[in-house]
Amino acid sequence: MPNASVSPTKNDDLRVAHAVDVLRGGGVVAIPTETVYGLGADAENPAAVRRIFAIKGRPANHPLIVHIAGADRLGDWSPQPSAAALALAERFWPGPLTLVLRRADRVPDEVTGGQETVALRAPDHPLTLALLERFGGGIAAPSANRFGRISPTTAQHVRDDLGAAVDLVLDGGPCRIGLESTIVALVGPRPRLLRPGAIGPEALNEVLGEVIGEVISDAGAGAGAGAGAPAHAGAADAAIRTPGALAAHYAPRAPLDLVPAEALPTRLSRLLDHGERPACLGLGERPSLPAEIPFALLPADAAGYGAGLYAALRALDAARPDRILLVKPPADPDWLAVNDRLRRAAHGSGR
Repeated sequence: MPNASVSPTKNDDLRVAHAVDVLRGGGVVAIPTETVYGLGADAENPAAVRRIFAIKGRPANHPLIVHIAGADRLGDWSPQPSAAALALAERFWPGPLTLVLRRADRVPDEVTGGQETVALRAPDHPLTLALLERFGGGIAAPSANRFGRISPTTAQHVRDDLGAAVDLVLDGGPCRIGLESTIVALVGPRPRLLRPGAIGPEALNEVLGEVIGEVISDAGAGAGAGAGAPAHAGAADAAIRTPGALAAHYAPRAPLDLVPAEALPTRLSRLLDHGERPACLGLGERPSLPAEIPFALLPADAAGYGAGLYAALRALDAARPDRILLVKPPADPDWLAVNDRLRRAAHGSGR
């Protein structure tokens, strides 16, 4: 199937209709969401779903998120969704929240990685919601990038990463949130936070009325059971494999070091003295740097920082530095999702 890129200036109805035709024909469409761009296929077409894995270079046992049009579609994908699932969906959908539930029979193994659970969410982007309504089914979609690399937050990022391998890029402009969705599992005795995102534990607790487990590192877990499981998780939770839960993920090609602001001048000097060419990602205000060092600056608030993080990392990585030094953000609760992504992006590269 030939590659096509639909201009955002064309009529939205025509663009959505084109995307529906591609999906129904077994094609793969890059879709915009408020979090990151997804690489989507018909969730009930195993052959189309397998194309996603081939394009990304993603291991087949990594589950995908199924995007649906809204809370009223939950029962199509999970039998008898719980009161907690319905309450969370009603409160936060469409939005950056993924629910892990027991799967319905219609969900192929290719989507779930062979698990008995399915990850579901309704994205908060007008083009993709219109696409889901018109398509009528679910769209299985991980991030539209090479496996383990920086997630895409613009249509151009998708084209840069995947090129002609994607049948259609539905350009919906830059992603508003810029970090992947919060993932909550509702299959064990208690709800569990498996990946932090824009919807934090406090907001979840307002709906659920109970504490959500903290996310811990899954270093060494690889693609097997336990990846991304929270502290004190029960057996059912610990067995769940979730998207974006590897210890190393969201990574630029250059090694990434997280550096306290006060230590940045010393680290830069040391790298320059050893003949390395570093790049730097600052926070809030520009540090004093030699003019030749590639530099990007992000806002000092968590939402603004998260929205610009992946684009900034991509821009610095494109300069082909030997190493990227990133000024550490605060460890406050508002920064939970940002720090989770940075920890994984820097995993194994520091020194």
